[in-house]
Amino acid sequence: MGRTPGVFTLTLNPAVDHSIGLPQLLPGGLNRVAWEKATAGGKGVNVASFLADLGCCVTAGGLLGADNADIFDRVFLDRGIADAFVRLPGRTRVNLKLIEENSATVTEINFPGQAVAAAHLADLQHRIDAALAGCAYCIASGSLPAGVRVEYYADLIARLATTGQRVLLDTSGQALRCGVAAHPWAIKPNQAELEELVGRRLPDCAALGAAARTIVEQGVHLVIVSLGGHGALFVNANRCLHASALAVPVRTTVGAGDALVAGFIAGCLRGLADDGCARLATAVAAAALGVAGARLPGEESIEALMARVELRELPPGE
Repeated sequence: MGRTPGVFTLTLNPAVDHSIGLPQLLPGGLNRVAWEKATAGGKGVNVASFLADLGCCVTAGGLLGADNADIFDRVFLDRGIADAFVRLPGRTRVNLKLIEENSATVTEINFPGQAVAAAHLADLQHRIDAALAGCAYCIASGSLPAGVRVEYYADLIARLATTGQRVLLDTSGQALRCGVAAHPWAIKPNQAELEELVGRRLPDCAALGAAARTIVEQGVHLVIVSLGGHGALFVNANRCLHASALAVPVRTTVGAGDALVAGFIAGCLRGLADDGCARLATAVAAAALGVAGARLPGEESIEALMARVELRELPPGE
């Protein structure tokens, strides 16, 4: 598959994902490990890996601890991802993911990230500017580490507003609220994050779609709402599409939202219309459920999943 034009992914708070497979998690009891795997993680790193599998030219940037950066170095080399990360003294944080094989339920234990100095952020800014010169999209994903202002993403969006790059923001809490106020091209909340953003419960697709439309009216071009086993919503000024989740074998749900983002951006780079981007995003998210780590099966498998995606257009009143 030929490579498509460039995407930059930003991960300020990456992690080494230490996944531990258990037949069943027994709180307070003895748990025997069936398997374990350590992978380079962080939302933007996952997005970059999925995009690379989809044939996209990707540059990944952010902040990494120098002492255990080798696991990330191997991913970048293996997947052909350009490395624009700043190395900090110390170690990148570790996130534990306890995966129950019987139910595919994931219990996460996330360690805090490293404190970041102003000099590190200045170095990163230079790398971002250099990388974005050849990229059509900037995907800013994940939480902010200690030492980074909650307005960081908003400042980045405002600074890039005149450059022509489209910024997709995937974060939560106050960082998302500030970022939305800066009018990014797109956001990708899940249901809980969207509810927190609008300050009310959103019990069904109608309520979720209405809330997403409100955000679009405030100046965000696209809102993608990931709904787990209920699929996803894709909302812009003209359409509100609901893609039903595909019935596929589930090995892990880790990274499914990142795969959704990667699939949609890959669709945009391929010149697909709204329907096509939604179908590819849904297919890629489904494909990621069956593979441990941020990897995808071959193109034929994804095309077969795309053909199964059911889209429903929600009218303005629904």
